[in-house]
Amino acid sequence: MTITQPDLSVFETLESEVRSYCRGWPTVFDRARGSRMYDEDGHAYLDFFAGAGSLNYGHNNPVLKRALIDYLERDGVTHGLDMSTSAKRAFLQTFQDLVLRPRDLPYKVMFPGPTGTNAVESALKLARKVKGREAIVSFTNAFHGMSLGSLAVTGNAFKRAGAGIPLVHGTPMPFDNYFDGKVPDFLWFERLLEDQGSGLNKPAAVIVESVQGEGGINVARPEWLRALAELCERQDMLLIVDDIQMGCGRTGAFFSFEESGIVPDIVTVSKSISGYGLPMSLCLFKPELDIWEPGEHNGTFRGNNPAFVTATAALETYWADGSAMEKQTRTRGEQVEQGLISITEENLADIKEYRGRGLVWGIEFKDPERAGLICARAFELGLLVETSGPQGEVVKLLPALTITPEELDEGLSILARAVRETA
Repeated sequence: MTITQPDLSVFETLESEVRSYCRGWPTVFDRARGSRMYDEDGHAYLDFFAGAGSLNYGHNNPVLKRALIDYLERDGVTHGLDMSTSAKRAFLQTFQDLVLRPRDLPYKVMFPGPTGTNAVESALKLARKVKGREAIVSFTNAFHGMSLGSLAVTGNAFKRAGAGIPLVHGTPMPFDNYFDGKVPDFLWFERLLEDQGSGLNKPAAVIVESVQGEGGINVARPEWLRALAELCERQDMLLIVDDIQMGCGRTGAFFSFEESGIVPDIVTVSKSISGYGLPMSLCLFKPELDIWEPGEHNGTFRGNNPAFVTATAALETYWADGSAMEKQTRTRGEQVEQGLISITEENLADIKEYRGRGLVWGIEFKDPERAGLICARAFELGLLVETSGPQGEVVKLLPALTITPEELDEGLSILARAVRETA
């Protein structure tokens, strides 16, 4: 694909140096539909990024777009704070009927603000309020957001350093398989909890991702998650599952923790809950934890009603028929896995391993710099993929759940070529 030099001058002179994704994809995108994005010159890019997991149903999904346009054309409320609106009522009822009740989940629903880190901040604040303790335990290579409370339970040293102040009241523990199976699960954690001289203050809660996305596609085993839930119950700690990137069907089931059979005390959801890329997040928690005073945690943009509209349409379209979406995602995931097996067999000397669940996968390279080179070459060939992991050593695949088998094969073929051509 021949790419002409786009006019990036206003971005380079006026926009902050903090911008990141645009550096890896140096073009000006103009429109998008389904699993493809198009730049101003009309070049097409197959999207294996999906808005960092915010576009599980693809770009400008026609069903969701129609619902949004109809709502706006009738002058539906757009900004509602936490006022009661017809759009919010429709979402709450649909979420209860199609997501919570079928899974026998008792959760109350809180709208904490428009982003994932808002949901995490509210979860941490609520856990501390309920338990009357400050300490939170997180895990190695975790990522929970960029605001200060979320950064305190995030593992990445580069992101933590950006805070500029000490990040306190968070203690990291080893994630599943951190010691390559050489150490029994939670040996260190339990010892610290039981030893009065350990220096670990009694935690209010433990926060965990069932699949660490930014951390390098590290997949927790169901038995590890069950053991963690049992430990939390035994030690009087709340269990928070951060499902911001891995929820809404990314791993197959609507919630990523369903496979393990656990019922977390608190769950954070964002990214694809609106279905359309509109800002929206949820903090879900067991009813007995709902001890908030009115207005004790709020936010101006927690009532994004257009997001409620598209979220309702997404649930009705993709989650009303039980397990169909889950089965499709697992089938597409098996297709990706077969593609990664072929790539790995062809590049045994370079690839450490591949791993994933549903439609989130990663390939870890022995040379950390290789992943970035592959992503750059993939972009030149018309495929959008990003890196993850503490050293950017993992090529991360995050296609839309609605992607076709043909598009998956096309993307995997481009990826295989990018790996070969960067060897």
